[in-house]
Amino acid sequence: MTANSATILPSVFRLSPLIRITLLSLYIALTVPLPFLSQVTAAPVPPELLWIGISIGLVALYAVLTEQVIVDDQGIKVTYPAWVPSFFRKGWFLSWSDVKELKPRSTGQGGLVYYFLSQDGKAYLLPMRVAGFARLAQIVQAKTSIDTTDVRPLAQPWMYLILLGFTLLLLLVDGWAIATALTTKQLP
Repeated sequence: MTANSATILPSVFRLSPLIRITLLSLYIALTVPLPFLSQVTAAPVPPELLWIGISIGLVALYAVLTEQVIVDDQGIKVTYPAWVPSFFRKGWFLSWSDVKELKPRSTGQGGLVYYFLSQDGKAYLLPMRVAGFARLAQIVQAKTSIDTTDVRPLAQPWMYLILLGFTLLLLLVDGWAIATALTTKQLP
């Protein structure tokens, strides 16, 4: 892609569907059996309260996963839909002229994340889980003249495919656990 083709703006990048599906599925697999198990074991937390908590958590997770990155001739913007309260997830905007450099930082797990450093010293996390990340990196390079050839997404798609596979196995076990809980509840 040339610098000219990278400047077809504005462009909107959303979180990768693979990441979104994987994380939502994992949340469901980890939480949905809890109300059934609570009822069977006569736990002190009522199943209705667990369902309310699970629902609130699902909405909060979905809100986080609606992140959008918008790039245009003026700069880069991370935003969320209007229904996501700004106190929960606040977006940001950084103009291309304010970008000083792109700084790598290692994570606790040994990966690399990148931060835009602005002229005034503030750091803005480069969104690395968007679909079309390579194109986003090319636009950043075209607009800032910062070399992004070595910038790679934090997690590769195969990692999320493996996690999705294990999540589907967990959902099968959940189905068995829920069926067992419902059967046990009906026994005298």
